[in-house]
Amino acid sequence: MLVFGHEREEIGIERAAEAIAEGAALGSYAFRELKTEDNDIRPAIERLVVVVPDAPALVHLDTCLRAGSIIAESTALARDLVNRPANIATPSHIATAAQEIAAGTGLACRILDKTTMASMGMHLLLSVNQGGNEPAQLVILEHNADRADLPCVALVGKGITFDTGGISLKPSQGMEAMKGDMGGAAAVIGAMRAVALLDLPLRVVALAPLTENMPDAQATRPGDVVRSLKGLTVEVISTDAEGRMILADALTYAGEFKPDAIFDIATLTGSRIVALGDHAAAVMGDEGLIRRLTAAGEATAERVWPLPLFEAYGEQLKSDVADLKNVGGHAAGSITGGFFLSRFVPDDTPWVHIDIAGLALIDKATPYVPKGGTGFGVRLFVEMLRHWGDQE
Repeated sequence: MLVFGHEREEIGIERAAEAIAEGAALGSYAFRELKTEDNDIRPAIERLVVVVPDAPALVHLDTCLRAGSIIAESTALARDLVNRPANIATPSHIATAAQEIAAGTGLACRILDKTTMASMGMHLLLSVNQGGNEPAQLVILEHNADRADLPCVALVGKGITFDTGGISLKPSQGMEAMKGDMGGAAAVIGAMRAVALLDLPLRVVALAPLTENMPDAQATRPGDVVRSLKGLTVEVISTDAEGRMILADALTYAGEFKPDAIFDIATLTGSRIVALGDHAAAVMGDEGLIRRLTAAGEATAERVWPLPLFEAYGEQLKSDVADLKNVGGHAAGSITGGFFLSRFVPDDTPWVHIDIAGLALIDKATPYVPKGGTGFGVRLFVEMLRHWGDQE
């Protein structure tokens, strides 16, 4: 049993109650589902007692505690998806999980299969899937799908369920962590659960392209040229730059929903880790949207930091045989990854790219984030969307 009191007026009883519920649940999280012997040092909380200073504070207490619990449970869902090994958390497994979440929350859900995506022209996404045994899926979740009168925000999350690097094979050491390369997809799916249960007054669409990146005789080769849904051709320099390929087609397709803003989130580049270490995601794109994310990041401690997207960086992506290359060399790798994605954003739609490489799966615990999947992005998105109307 945990008992909390509240005396700090500057926080407010509602915010304090929500934080108590959220923090208690996040801090006690442990991934237990595959253990036959549970020797984890984080015991599950069986009861939480909140002591409030006066009776009027009880009026909204249940609502606040429920909100904190919803956000924490949605983060735990994303953590579970990241923590599950790739032989379990396949594209079809994650798609099924999304369908179950939709059924339990009232979200609309559609799953596009390979045949449908091929007929539409999503060849960048499918090029990554060529070497894998698991068929690609594109999950689409919608909150308030029939409310054209509401502002519309699209969230796009990278869902590489395991990344070997393809033909551009990664080193074997540490490759087991590549089960977490779907952390962006986990974040948008978790965020959509919270958005639905909190019933936010927005239309929110999430797109999660899901595939493995594996090497075999059918796999995409370095030097291949592939045509995107947008019509642009891409020369594949590295098959290990696969996340931007699947995101590119998903970003283009997001335009079908006529969103007022698009955010993509991805474990995209090791360069982000070099630039910002363990403490902030890299963001690029529309300055107004970055301000929204920055405010949400300060409130949740899922911080972001902007990097530039000068047109000059596009020079690194010029190809002799196609419209652009999928990588631009080692220099400014995180930025050129973001610049590549910018070419596939629907025209005149404000957009931000969030690079969370190294933040979705960690090897050292913090007070309320255990070792393993973090769910980074769920709380960031929910906080931003809850205050969407405050910054118009």
